[in-house]
Amino acid sequence: MKIVSIIIPCLNEEKFIGKCLDSIIVQEYPKDKLEVLVVDGMSEDRTREIIERYRKQFPFVRLLDNPKKIVPTAMNLGIKKTKGDIIIRMDAHIEYDKNYISKIVTWLGKSNADNVGGVCITLPGADTIKAKTIALALSSPFGVGNSMFRIGVKKPVYVDTVPFGAYRKEVFHMVGIFDERLIRNQDIEFNLRLKKTGGKILLVPDVISYYYARTNLKDLFKQNFWNGFWVIYSLKFAKLPFSIRHLVPFMFVLSLFGSLAASVLFKPFLYLFSLVAGCYLITNIFFSCKLSLRNKMNFFIPLVASFGTLHFSYGFGSILGAVKLALPYKGIAQKVDR
Repeated sequence: MKIVSIIIPCLNEEKFIGKCLDSIIVQEYPKDKLEVLVVDGMSEDRTREIIERYRKQFPFVRLLDNPKKIVPTAMNLGIKKTKGDIIIRMDAHIEYDKNYISKIVTWLGKSNADNVGGVCITLPGADTIKAKTIALALSSPFGVGNSMFRIGVKKPVYVDTVPFGAYRKEVFHMVGIFDERLIRNQDIEFNLRLKKTGGKILLVPDVISYYYARTNLKDLFKQNFWNGFWVIYSLKFAKLPFSIRHLVPFMFVLSLFGSLAASVLFKPFLYLFSLVAGCYLITNIFFSCKLSLRNKMNFFIPLVASFGTLHFSYGFGSILGAVKLALPYKGIAQKVDR
């Protein structure tokens, strides 16, 4: 049986790191074939204290320091320290089914894939209507597009990227390591780089993890805004580090507010603005109503707001990323919520 190394980038995750490690400890995979490297970005809450408790109790758990604090440096530090034949990138904000590791290793062995991942089920981060509607929006095709690991698949399928995937260790010798210039979206860029070398990425429906979504629209906006920013700004460091679908919110927001601005000079553009805005509003209402009927009608207004927050925050972030590329100036990229 192969040795599996798990790398968990971590920063100020006192609310979730315990649940994450608990879900790893109860895995069916033999513990003598397992190592868990929690790479912490010098957390300032109780995260390190919690990890230390697990480290003292379970010898396969280790704590590494990540002074640079960002995910790609955490991954690269972990990769250099791993002993395993298989490397799984996990997240401190996630819980994993008890057979997650055994299934993902089995699929990696019986397929010709270089990276295998599973479906990520989004759960509410709190027991509130706002939190529940955010989780619903993040699980809807209207909210996240054709992100199959979020909306689910019925059978194994080859894709562009997967979350919390298992890599054969030789992949990092073949493709290289994570680009430390990318504060966000470094996994998307790495997986696209892997595909360009002929590598295959497999999404499997019965490999399941659980993600706790943001609990309010402010935090959702902030997270998604910087995701949108880094999708575009990553072009500064890598050639096409995203899939075309990531540009949809950018094009939507640009066409909406671009046509509104242009209507000041040429009034017919106001019709284009009205068309785009009207189509979006009708579509948002349709999907919000559809999801509300499946759950509770008091979800309707929060769902409209959650979908709007998802789309506009990502689009505005992407526009800022484009501006940063076109008119480079210091400061913006360092303001990311890491």
